[in-house]
Amino acid sequence: MEFLLVFLLLALLVRIPPNQDRFKTSGYKEASGHSLFETLLDPGCNGEFLIYSCLERFGEEHKLLTNVYVPKEDGTTTEIDLIMITATGIYVFESKNYSGWIFGDENTKFWTQSLKGGKKFRFYNPIWQNKKHISALQKHLRLGNDVFRSYIVFSERCELKKMFVHSPEVKVMNRNVLFREVADDMIYFPEVLSIWEINQIHSDLSKYALADAATKQAHIDAMRWRN
Repeated sequence: MEFLLVFLLLALLVRIPPNQDRFKTSGYKEASGHSLFETLLDPGCNGEFLIYSCLERFGEEHKLLTNVYVPKEDGTTTEIDLIMITATGIYVFESKNYSGWIFGDENTKFWTQSLKGGKKFRFYNPIWQNKKHISALQKHLRLGNDVFRSYIVFSERCELKKMFVHSPEVKVMNRNVLFREVADDMIYFPEVLSIWEINQIHSDLSKYALADAATKQAHIDAMRWRN
């Protein structure tokens, strides 16, 4: 047991240096409220941080938000991993910091993660998940569907084995190609938001970031009730 603890500590220390500098220069801590150690130790936070720091490369004119609890019509909230607001639209990211092989189809409710040793896990279709996020944003912001772009981002540690995506406005990818994919889309899509609109949307949605403990717990409770 002691050996295992020492091994885990050494592994963490090895992992910290490259990410520590990246974390210090990133706006992720301020945007999310997560410390360096929280970000390193929590796979979900770590995946979101890596996406956030990637998107920061596009510049400050592209507004970023993370962990946004958007209110829904039924009084509950939907939690969105990352949002980037830019002239060519509102880019909505669902982060899946998974390993193994991933099998999925846009039209099936559950996808499969296959790990070494034959272990398999099902998880809810992230395209559907992000579609619900975008629907909540649409209703809240009163904007048309053509403004939104959906990205499902898996880690570099997994392989997308059989992936069937049919909707042109949806992209599923590994994190290492995210910057290129978004850069290409920002060139391809026409400008639909003015600087004033970008700032207004960012100001509005910023109210739902950095949620307090009560908001987070209410969201968790609502998710459990639905399940």
